[in-house]
Amino acid sequence: MESVWSRRIGWLALLLGLAMALALFAPARWLAQAVTGMTDGRLQLPNARGSVWRGQADLLLTGGAGSQSSAALPGGIRWRLRPAWDGGAPALRLALEAPCCTTEPVLLSLRGGLSGAGLHLAASRSHWPAELLSGLGTPWNTLRLEGRLQLQTDGFTASWTRGRLGLQGRLGVDAFDLSSRLSTLRPLGSYRLELQAASDGHTGTLLLSTHTGALHLQGQGQWVGSRLRFEGVAEPAAGREMALANLLNIIGRRDGARSLLRLG
Repeated sequence: MESVWSRRIGWLALLLGLAMALALFAPARWLAQAVTGMTDGRLQLPNARGSVWRGQADLLLTGGAGSQSSAALPGGIRWRLRPAWDGGAPALRLALEAPCCTTEPVLLSLRGGLSGAGLHLAASRSHWPAELLSGLGTPWNTLRLEGRLQLQTDGFTASWTRGRLGLQGRLGVDAFDLSSRLSTLRPLGSYRLELQAASDGHTGTLLLSTHTGALHLQGQGQWVGSRLRFEGVAEPAAGREMALANLLNIIGRRDGARSLLRLG
């Protein structure tokens, strides 16, 4: 009887060892496959190498299944991933680096549980090529934007509880020296898009403003639940109407010299 239990314990130890080895050395391509599945193919990590916990890959944005649009991030990304425990719920801590775009790792925490899930972005600043957006398909592949995007936050959290979206903090995107293939005017201008969570934690305000440029953009939206309603205006500077006419026809509904922007 003792030898039988010894063999069983030996097999159990072997299986546990194999499970731990599989968890510790799971290949990076497994993570790449999971990301592709969760985003319906819109975010892909080709040429993934290393492990799930520490690896690197190319980064590709696409318009999803059936889309012919794609754009790659120069230099790809590197990541470090580790399990954690956050507020009584299991979590994953992710440190993300992109040689082209980050001077220090971007830190994210993903939390899941029976009551919902959450994503927290720690205070950071990074710069990304606007050309990357063209991979997302319509309307970005038509606009073919060029320029530099700066993502900045002092800390931002999005959570989902029983299907309801909650927001905390502020997230800003500054677009510098944007240009488009739809206009010969280069650059069009520089702009800011800011998402500010309301004090109740259940709504958020989206503000669009113009730093400088011949194309003036402004607008405001409200994020309630999981739905965004946004209204804005795109208007050319005096004397720039002809140079911006084609672009204004595409991005909104024309109202004289200007275009009306609407989402939701």
